[in-house]
Amino acid sequence: MDEKKQARLRRSRKTRNKIAELKVLRLMVHRTNHHIYAQVADPNGGKILVEASTLEPEVRKKLKYGGNVKAASMVGKRLAEKAKKHGIVSVAFDRSGFKYHGRVKALAEAAREHGLKF
Repeated sequence: MDEKKQARLRRSRKTRNKIAELKVLRLMVHRTNHHIYAQVADPNGGKILVEASTLEPEVRKKLKYGGNVKAASMVGKRLAEKAKKHGIVSVAFDRSGFKYHGRVKALAEAAREHGLKF
């Protein structure tokens, strides 16, 4: 495993430990070069309550490419709308060690604009 990935995993461990202490719902983000994924999990991490990604057929119809800021903001919007339907209002943001800029930031801001609090 390269050093860049190890550093990301180290950063993610610190965040996950703090969120586990708080025992709150967790909004997890994962990104690849071509797609971005977001999920809301219960405090134990054993059950995914809501999920959205650029692989969903509804999202793919509207997007040409899933690895950009526009796609990330659309995923954030869809996730927030789905979470509201399930009665989820407040979550802790777990960016999985990814830096808070670009697509991760766009997803977070779109989710906040559409009603999620974190």
